[in-house]
Amino acid sequence: MAGRYGRPRSVLRMRTVAGQVFLLQVAIVVLLVATAITALVLQSQADSEREALNRSVSVAETFANSPGMEAALRSPDPTAVLQPKAEAARERSDVDFIVVFATDGTRYTHPLPDRIGRKFVGDFDAALAGEVVTEKLTGTIGPLVQAVVPVPGADGSVIALVSAGVTLDKVSGVAEEQFPLLFGVAGGVLLLATGGTALVTRRLRRQTHGLGPEEMTRMYEHHDAVLHAVREGVLIVGGDGRILLANDEARRLLDLPGDVDGRPVRELGLSPGTAALLASGRDASDVVVPVGGRLLAVNQRTTDQAGGPPGTVATLRDTTELRALSGRADTARGRLALLYDAGTEIGTTLDVVRTCEELAAFGASRLADYASVDLVEAVLRGEEPTATGADVDMRRVAFGGGEGTALYPVGHSIRFVPTTRMGAGLAQGEAVLEADLTSLSGWQRQDEDRARQLVEAGMHSMIAVPLRARGVVLGVAMFWRAGPAEPFEAEDLSLAEELVARAAVSVDNARRYSREHTMAVTLQQSLLPRVLPEQSGVDVAYRYRPAQAGLGGLGGVGGDWFDIIPLPGARVALVVGDVVGHGLHAAATMGRLRTAVHNFSSLDLPPDELLWHLDELVARIDQDEAGEAGEAGVTGATCVYAIYDPVAGRCSIARAGHLQPAVVAPDGTARFADVPGGPPLGLGGMPFETLELELEEGSRLVLYTDGLVEDREREIDEGLELLRRTLERYAGGTPEETCAEVLGAMVPQRPRDDVALLVGRTRILAADRTAWWDVPRDPAAVRGIRAAVTERLVAWGLGELVFSTELILSELVTNAIRYGEGPIGVRLIRDRSLICEVTDRSSTSPHLRQAAGTDEGGRGLFLVAQFAERWGTRYTGGGKVIWAELPYGSGEEPEIDLGLDLDGL
Repeated sequence: MAGRYGRPRSVLRMRTVAGQVFLLQVAIVVLLVATAITALVLQSQADSEREALNRSVSVAETFANSPGMEAALRSPDPTAVLQPKAEAARERSDVDFIVVFATDGTRYTHPLPDRIGRKFVGDFDAALAGEVVTEKLTGTIGPLVQAVVPVPGADGSVIALVSAGVTLDKVSGVAEEQFPLLFGVAGGVLLLATGGTALVTRRLRRQTHGLGPEEMTRMYEHHDAVLHAVREGVLIVGGDGRILLANDEARRLLDLPGDVDGRPVRELGLSPGTAALLASGRDASDVVVPVGGRLLAVNQRTTDQAGGPPGTVATLRDTTELRALSGRADTARGRLALLYDAGTEIGTTLDVVRTCEELAAFGASRLADYASVDLVEAVLRGEEPTATGADVDMRRVAFGGGEGTALYPVGHSIRFVPTTRMGAGLAQGEAVLEADLTSLSGWQRQDEDRARQLVEAGMHSMIAVPLRARGVVLGVAMFWRAGPAEPFEAEDLSLAEELVARAAVSVDNARRYSREHTMAVTLQQSLLPRVLPEQSGVDVAYRYRPAQAGLGGLGGVGGDWFDIIPLPGARVALVVGDVVGHGLHAAATMGRLRTAVHNFSSLDLPPDELLWHLDELVARIDQDEAGEAGEAGVTGATCVYAIYDPVAGRCSIARAGHLQPAVVAPDGTARFADVPGGPPLGLGGMPFETLELELEEGSRLVLYTDGLVEDREREIDEGLELLRRTLERYAGGTPEETCAEVLGAMVPQRPRDDVALLVGRTRILAADRTAWWDVPRDPAAVRGIRAAVTERLVAWGLGELVFSTELILSELVTNAIRYGEGPIGVRLIRDRSLICEVTDRSSTSPHLRQAAGTDEGGRGLFLVAQFAERWGTRYTGGGKVIWAELPYGSGEEPEIDLGLDLDGL
């Protein structure tokens, strides 16, 4: 069993007081039982001898005086008459033998017949004289007591003798019968002692909290030593107001008599206030009471809070010497409190001007009547000051203490005169105290007219402290007192220096933040789209709202981004992404991802493949930056990529850890597209899937970042539902109106996270703006295709493009017939440019190459590249599409150098 403080407690060692009492009780019970047994045995032996003596005498006398005894003895054969009677009497009387023998000792009877006629063994001389003889001896049958009784004759003479004997074993059974009772009583006593010990143990354990004798002794010794050695008075008062304990220090401090224990507090001769406090039984903390010539600090607590006895314990501490220092301590405490409050009220934002306003307001309310802050012009621009001290242009940015004074107003430009103490102090970075402005000791040379106005207005003292940070003077803070206020002293100067030093750090941090913020905002604005590209697939509107400073990290700079990318075939890609975090790194990462999406989209990849390539790129960037100390990876970026085809009215969407886009049907119902989810970019290991949607004309596709729907005041599910209801409520507006209404309904004035919103209203190209032809796998079919294309271009009014279009389609269709597979098709799309497309089932893409001068072929794609504005290949689920775009008004034939040596032909 574990004891208190983790020490094992042994039952055998009986370390507790109850255990020791139990052992003592067991020892007493055992001793008593042993004594009782011994007494019982001795008493039993005495009783056995007495019982044996009485029985043998009684039996012998009875048999000796029995009728017919004399006649039997005088008969010719006494044995024949007496032997049966003796045996019968022996059995009835429960003795071991009855022997009748003659006066000469010859036996007439004996339990053993062979011993009849032999001499009696024993002393019977006294019996011959008529006495009864008893003796204790050890015979053949063991220890016994025998009696010899004379048999008187008719004449009174002894004619014979009778001896009766009883062994001691026969009469000792009475004592043995008492042993069970004795042991039972002993066992009961032990059980009673055990139960009592258990009760005492439990009681003692509660009283002593499980402490053993050694622990209690040690605790008492320590308690007694500490109680009398401690330099604080300890006074314990019972619930009845009597003193239970007073240590030496308490007796000394209160001047108590020697017999104080047990006396009421109110009878100790203490002052009424002190006696009332000690006898009240209430809690008190650092209550100062006068006792004699001392000032005692009294702390008092009740003793029954944790189940203890009623009463109180009071500690007394002599504070007489400390009171002499209390004034300075209060001053220091007030100074620390002021600096602490300054730390919580100054520098609450990373804004230079706001920090200066907080310093001026705090200084005017807590240190002076008026306070002002002037900053170097470069600091206001977020730049590092190149010069310090006087002769540097400063601007007043904050003023506190009211209006209508002669002090410079906010916005006033100041240049301190170097010949004044203030100007010299600025040059050295030292504070200046002007305790008496009315003496005009030289400070007035800064502006004598204004100095005279200040003195007339009641200004009588001033402190000027440079704002220094990292060895550079950022500006100056000035504190003024007027009217009845006490003039500034040296202690006020040191306090102002500490106050301004702390504020200067905040100002410098805000300046450096402003510089970084400006750089980051410039970088971010240069990375986001500035104008919408021209495209015919969707009417697009967007909003970007950065997080505000102090709420979402580096205010105004985040990692949310969006893009609208025109794709071949009149298609358009809508992209929204989010890089977790804020600041330069998030903005730079966003720019890298946006550039990567542009590059991958130029390959005309489907959404799932583009995200796969983007995921690999991010993972590679993370791996490259993992070894650079202090660099964070890109992991945590999300993206949703959608491609809309206005010809087919279909939209392909894939997402990587991003929220589901919303789709608003032309009838105004809004829903979230169930785009298969993929992991955030950079995690890898999971494929991305594409969702194909049929979108009617006039449908709205809404892409956004999590800052739009997530907020501390609502769950994301509530935000999504609010977005859906808002989109349905304003479904009839333009994309611009939808963006404005959604942001107004869902985004607070100062958002905590970046918000990117992109709304696209779908269009569908009219059927008369496209044309399609199936091409047989026959080179002769090229001529028919050229004729059909020429006819359609003339009908569209694009006759100037006939030559270029015929040349391009002839080359592309011929290549498809020669190298492609499966059905071949030709499609023309009349959009912002003329788009020519040739499809086949082959996955082999043609490549542009530079033909040699002697090559007879290899110049077809070169001609396509010369006549088309752009051309390329995109792969579909059933093959590939080779496309080329011709701008309108490009019917002129370009001068083309095919690299042929015409002189050699």
